[in-house]
Amino acid sequence: MIHHLILRVVAKLLIPYILLFGLYVQFHGDFGPGGGFQAGVIFASAFVLYALIYGVEKARQVIPDAVLRVGIGLGVLIYGGTGVVSLLLGANYLDYSPLAHDAPHGQHIGIFAVELGVGITVASVMATIFFQFAGRSERDEED
Repeated sequence: MIHHLILRVVAKLLIPYILLFGLYVQFHGDFGPGGGFQAGVIFASAFVLYALIYGVEKARQVIPDAVLRVGIGLGVLIYGGTGVVSLLLGANYLDYSPLAHDAPHGQHIGIFAVELGVGITVASVMATIFFQFAGRSERDEED
């Protein structure tokens, strides 16, 4: 039983740092390596680690399926909505220049919004895929 205690303590120490690193990659992605996809995978890995240590059912209580479904849709809406806002402001789809008072600042805002949408969607999809595969029981496989 002691090995479970050690794993749980180590996971409780690591998960906040994994989430923090995911946020760093998300917000630093427009200045260097990283961005929405990488941050989404890192963020989802924290939930996968939690599920592996504490069990899938407990992880589903922490992040329910409804939250994951909303995250998938919300991320896509943020991504697509950024392009629609550009269209409404008279520019091409995903041309971020009119989003601010000058073009470079508008580009920065647009890239940030698109990467945020990608990050939310990827994290939600990766967690959903894990929960779908991890939730299968041996009885389901026999059918």
